[in-house]
Amino acid sequence: MHGRAGTVLKSQQHGELMKVVVAGGTGLIRRQVVGMLRSSGRDAVSAAPLTGVGTLTGQGMKQVLKGADVVVDAFNSPSFQAKTSLDFFTRSAQNLIAAAQRAGVRRYVMLSVIGADQLPENGYFRAKSAQEGVLRDSELPYTIVRAARFFEFVAPVMGLSTRGGRVHLPSTQLRPVAAADVAAAVATSVEEEPLYGVRQIAGPETHRLNRLGELTPAARPDDRRVVTDENAGLFAGIPDGVLTGGTTVSTALTCYEDRLKQNSRKSMIRAGAL
Repeated sequence: MHGRAGTVLKSQQHGELMKVVVAGGTGLIRRQVVGMLRSSGRDAVSAAPLTGVGTLTGQGMKQVLKGADVVVDAFNSPSFQAKTSLDFFTRSAQNLIAAAQRAGVRRYVMLSVIGADQLPENGYFRAKSAQEGVLRDSELPYTIVRAARFFEFVAPVMGLSTRGGRVHLPSTQLRPVAAADVAAAVATSVEEEPLYGVRQIAGPETHRLNRLGELTPAARPDDRRVVTDENAGLFAGIPDGVLTGGTTVSTALTCYEDRLKQNSRKSMIRAGAL
C-alpha cells in the first residue's frame, strides 16, 4: 500500500476521527476494508443488508451516513444478467450518491472492474460502466478503483461452468488478484486525495482462464476435467489485454498458485492431516 498508511485521519471540520462508511453486499471486500481501516484507527462502519442498509431501496442510508466523511461503494449485483445488473448498479449508485451528498460526505471511493469501459457488448461490464458514469456525473470528489478478477471468483466460475463432470472455460486472458490486495488498494484510496479518475489493481501474473481452471482442482481433490470452450460463460470472446489493465496497472504481490498452496495447507490442518 502507498499513501499515509497507519496514520489516524482527522475530520478537517471537527478534529474528530474520520468516519468511513463501507457499503457492500456479500462482504468479501467490505469486511476486509472495514478491518484495515479500523486497525489504522479510523471509525469504519459496515453498511449492508445484514446491518439494515439497502443500497437498492435506500433503507437505512440516512442513519448510517450521519457524520460520514468518506463513502466506499463496494457493492455488487446479485446477478450477471444484463438488465438486472444494469438496474441494480445504476439505482444503487444513484441512491448511495444522493444520500452521501445530503450527508455532506467529502469523498467517494467506488470499486469497479478492469475493462468496464471496454466491453459495451457485455451486459455486466456495460452495467459497471454505467455505475461509474453515475459517480462521474455527481459533484462528489471521487476515486474509482478498478480491480482484476478476484482469486476467490475462480472456483465459483468453475462451478457455474460445470456440466457432467467437465468444466467448460474459455482461454480468456486475466491477471487475477487476491481480494485482500484489492481491499488494501481501496483502503489506500480512502486515505489519499481523490483522483477524479481511475486507479487499477491486478495480480502479478497473467493467466488464461482455462489454465486457472486446471490449476484450481489440482490443488485439492477434484475429478472434474477442464475443457477449453471459447463460447462458455461471462468471459467468452473477450480480447487479450482487456482484462489485464494495460501498462498503467498497479501490481499486487500475491500469486494465484501460492494462494492455492496456502489454502490447501489450511484445509489439511483443519482436517488433522498436518
